[in-house]
Formats: sequence, C-alpha cells, structure tokens
Amino acid sequence: MTTKVFWTNMRCKNGDSLLAKLERVIHKAGFEQIDFQSKYAAIKIHFGEPGNLAFLRPNWAKTVADKIKSLGGKPFLTDCNTLYVGRRNNALVHLDAANENGFTPLTTGCQNIIGDGLKGTDDIEVPVKNGVYCKTARIGRAVMDADVFISLTHFKGHECTGFGGAIKNIGMGCGSRAGKMIMHCDSRPRVTATSCVGCGNCLKYCNEKAISLVASTSAKSGKKAKIDAGKCVGCGRCIGVCNFHAIDVDIDSSNEALNCKMAEYTQAVVDGRPHFHISVINQVTAFCDCHGENDAPIIPDIGIFAGFDPVALDKACIDAVNAAPALQGTVLDERKRTHRDAGNNPDHLTDVHPATDWRSQISHGEKIGLGTGKYTLVEVK
Repeated sequence: MTTKVFWTNMRCKNGDSLLAKLERVIHKAGFEQIDFQSKYAAIKIHFGEPGNLAFLRPNWAKTVADKIKSLGGKPFLTDCNTLYVGRRNNALVHLDAANENGFTPLTTGCQNIIGDGLKGTDDIEVPVKNGVYCKTARIGRAVMDADVFISLTHFKGHECTGFGGAIKNIGMGCGSRAGKMIMHCDSRPRVTATSCVGCGNCLKYCNEKAISLVASTSAKSGKKAKIDAGKCVGCGRCIGVCNFHAIDVDIDSSNEALNCKMAEYTQAVVDGRPHFHISVINQVTAFCDCHGENDAPIIPDIGIFAGFDPVALDKACIDAVNAAPALQGTVLDERKRTHRDAGNNPDHLTDVHPATDWRSQISHGEKIGLGTGKYTLVEVK
C-alpha cells in the first residue's frame, strides 16, 4: 500500500507567503479531519540550541497553533529535556532557550511546556505496539496527556542517525531523559588516539563525566581523551563537538539499534490517538539543531511536506534531499570532491555521515506498523 504525502515548494509570488502555503498544504493533507474541539493538542517542535540559527522560526509554529485554535483546540508547544550538557537539559534553562530563540506566547499564540518536567524525570511508561527492542517507552508525561499529537519538524542531517526527520523529532524528542538513555544505551563512543589532540572540548559536553584526559603511551603525544564505558550513556554529544573527528562509534549494530528504538518510541507516542506530521526542508545542515552552532546548508531549500504517516513523510523528504544538488563550498560538496566513493553516490546523507545508515529508521518503522515507505507525492500550489 502507498500513502499520500503533500508538499509545496518554497517559491512565493507577490501577495503569497510561505506561511500561507503551509496552511494550504496541511489543508490539502486533511488536517481538518482531526477533531480538535476542546482537545489538548501537543505540537512537538525543536526549540533550537542557542547559537544555532537553522531551527524552525516561531512563525511556523504560530501558523499551526492558530489553525488548531480555529478548529476549537488547545495547542501547546513541547519538547523534552536533553541528556547532554547544554541549554536544554532541565526545564528552566530549556524554557530560557526557547524564549531566547523567540518562542513565547506572544510570537506563537500558545504556551511552551517541557514534556518531561523540571529535571526530565516526569515521564510515563507507554507500551510499544509490536516493539522488538523496547516493549515499553519512557515518554514525557505532558506529551502523553495531550489528546492530539502534531509533529512540526525541521529536516536536517545527523551524526548518529543519518538524518533528523519526523521519526527522530518524535521518538528521540519525546523520550524523557530516562527514555533517551534507553535509546542510546547500545552506543559507546570510542577515541582514535592518533586523531585526538587533547584539547578537552569533549569533557565540557559530557554530562556523565565519562571522559578524562590521560597521558599517552607515547611520551611525545601528550594527553588524550579517554571514555569510561561504565559511565558513558552513549548520548553521542562528544562525537559532534570534536573538531578533529577523533571520536566515533561502532556503527555495525549500535546506530541501527538507535534508529530502530526511535521508530519504536515514535510508535508509542502516536499509537491510539489522532496524529499529523509536518516537515520543512530548509537550511538543511549536516548536524542536528541540538548543536550550539550551524554549518552552511548543504542543499538548496526544497519545501514543506505534510501527511498522516511519519514513515512516508520521512522517506519523501529523504528522496527530495537526495535529488537536490549539493551546494558549493559546503561539507557535502567537500565530501563529494575529496572522497572517491562519495562522488558517484546519490545519497547525500551518507556522503556527509558515511558511518550511518538512515534506512533502518524506515524499514523498522514499516516492520512495526508505524507506517510505510511507499508514498505518492501530491504537489500543492
């Protein structure tokens, strides 16, 4: 079976706007079929780590929130706390970060609620239908208290999962801190001593104090980072903050398991209640919006995608990204020019992060009945 994914490009004639096009896309995709009357509606969004400028602007969220209110619903924006050290690892700094990035009731027309509470411990254990890796999922309580679930996703690359789309926004994003640890627990980063310069940057970002600098076996090499596997929870933050590509993971099983667990957590979030999904493909960077910085976009802006099936939506977005040209002077362009295999590879996502395989998100989502990777694309003018 195939499902319909609706989309529109980023072109706007005089008198039109991207926000008006967003309204048209979700209308055509059947947004109004959902009964919002007197219902609490969670809009799952990434508020963006301060310093990052690639996250979705509050204007996108306001358009969705206003539409829900016009249909009688009670919308709120939500995300759960992070594992890693940053500006979103407890509700106080998380809300500060959201406000700093422009997400306030004045700009979005609704409140911000951190899904797993003050310290990331306010969660609920939710059954995972057809779960293989997880029979239950630890989901932020406020997320599960909502009657209707809407995901509003900024599509981008990711150093561990290959890409961040609807499944990652929902599965990882709605997991409490305990849930995130469960999803990450099969991953254990490792340090390549010959690449490590001993700068200590990774130490600052390790919430579990699992990294230390130790003397190298070579007296001339100085100190090198070392990861204590007993303390490490596998959040992967150290991988993204290492400027020397000295930290990676054994991808053969761990990142595949991470992708599958995210699909199962997504299943736990959406199963049994109305849900709808929107993805915006603009400013597609190689790394997640969890970073306190963003590199140049690797492809041109593409458009707005929407539908009821998160698996089909992600697959449609992946196909659109891989069909787009690489922008010159970006990390994707550099990969294609300097790596022999990448030049002929139509898969931009694995070009940028060759140790990842995003396909496991799609295939496992299909396996557990979350959705289908087979879709029909319907353009909305």
